[in-house]
Amino acid sequence: MSGLDWSVTALYAAAMVAMSFWVGRGHASASDYFLASRSMPGWLVCSSILATQLSAISLVGGPAFVAMKPGGGLVWLQYELAVPLAMAALLLWIAPALHARGGITIYEFLEDRFGRGTRRALSLVFIASRSLATGVMLYATAVVLAVCLDWRVDATILAVGAITVLYTTAGGIRADIYTDAAQFVVLAVGTIVLLACAASLDGAFEAPPERLAVLDFGHTGLGDGRTFAFWPMLLGGFFLYVAYYGCDQSQAQRLLTTASEGETRKALLWNGLLRFPLSLLYILVGVALAGVMARPGPLVDAMAGQRADFLVPVFLRDHVPSGLRGLVVAGMLAAAMSSIDSAINSLSAATLRDLPAQPVGDDARGLRLGRIWSVLWGVAATAAALGAQHSSETVIELVNKIGSAFYGPVLGVFVMAIFVARVRAAGAMAGLAAGLAVNVALWRLAPGVSWLWWNVTGFAACVAVGAAVGGAPRIGPRAAPPPGAVRQAAVLGGTFAAMLAALLVWTMVR
Repeated sequence: MSGLDWSVTALYAAAMVAMSFWVGRGHASASDYFLASRSMPGWLVCSSILATQLSAISLVGGPAFVAMKPGGGLVWLQYELAVPLAMAALLLWIAPALHARGGITIYEFLEDRFGRGTRRALSLVFIASRSLATGVMLYATAVVLAVCLDWRVDATILAVGAITVLYTTAGGIRADIYTDAAQFVVLAVGTIVLLACAASLDGAFEAPPERLAVLDFGHTGLGDGRTFAFWPMLLGGFFLYVAYYGCDQSQAQRLLTTASEGETRKALLWNGLLRFPLSLLYILVGVALAGVMARPGPLVDAMAGQRADFLVPVFLRDHVPSGLRGLVVAGMLAAAMSSIDSAINSLSAATLRDLPAQPVGDDARGLRLGRIWSVLWGVAATAAALGAQHSSETVIELVNKIGSAFYGPVLGVFVMAIFVARVRAAGAMAGLAAGLAVNVALWRLAPGVSWLWWNVTGFAACVAVGAAVGGAPRIGPRAAPPPGAVRQAAVLGGTFAAMLAALLVWTMVR
């Protein structure tokens, strides 16, 4: 990178770190550190969620999947169809139940229903899956920086990990949300810069026809070896997103920072409306680069022998002007640090609140222990990132594959807690074990089954076994959602219909 690039990157990263320390100086208790004293408006929480999604994982893995992954291309957009449907389910049923319970972790809700053992078990599942996924996020950031800085990837992981530990211990969830709002704008601008630079290259957007196909109704992903068909991406994506946004502490913790259930619903509504157009930005970068990679040229030569995940970093290094390159790198670095920050903050919260026999109190000692555990989880994430560099899959696949193994069974336990009145602790634990066992068996014994189906199979096995062990299933009485929630869900349903119609039109006219 040039001196100008270094200056832009250093100035922006320093500003984000300084903001984190400035916000963190006012913390006096664990609830300040983990929940921002429940004072965040819905629009700010939504910007934080969107910035987390439009992160280094997306900007590195998304275009790589579209442009270079065997079997990849625009089929990834089928996954996005599930988002508005998942947001509708969350704001109607799951988010109100969690918000009414309160608490620092969402697993406290499960203790009320199934006892402390179930709370601990679900928290441990979260800790295992999120620590691995956080390592993948750190690795994705290191890939970008290693290419731009001409460093080894493992050395870059260690450097970024050290900076992230410093960043993480200071500001807590409030600083994460504030910095995300700024990073959301910078990331969107940086992605537009990438798209404009990619569009200027010879062959841009002249992608092979197979990379432009979106909807695949001809395969099921059930033994045919086609992972990215319509039904596994829609149904598997629905269960994954409901579990990710509502039953994963790293995301649901943001929703618990809002002042009211109404603000939580606003955050979910706007996420369902805005995620698709934002995803199109980095997907279009992949479409442009797919055309460039389809003909001989400097980018093809530079990518010889490289993994697909290096496509965007190499393009950024060689084809984005100085200054603008620094802006994009700074946005990726800061957004990745913020994404890792929120994950580590939630891992710390789960460790302190869910695992001990006597949860840490909401006081200065809880704040101090929260920061200590943030450091420890930062070290663990760095170790996981060093392992992720040896995977053969793109980072966007890898992080979703990790989630798919766990999310279905976790969602099943929450659904039984809310809806199936006769299930007790034994049923919940048996269901969780069954769901995880089914997914592990599919992973090891049925490689032809799309990993997206694991979200469905894990959920179905969990609920079926949980209901059988816990007694005859009976749907518990639930209060009707407020009219505002019903209207918001209808808007999200209309958004899904509009997205599907647009993809059908593209399929017919391309």
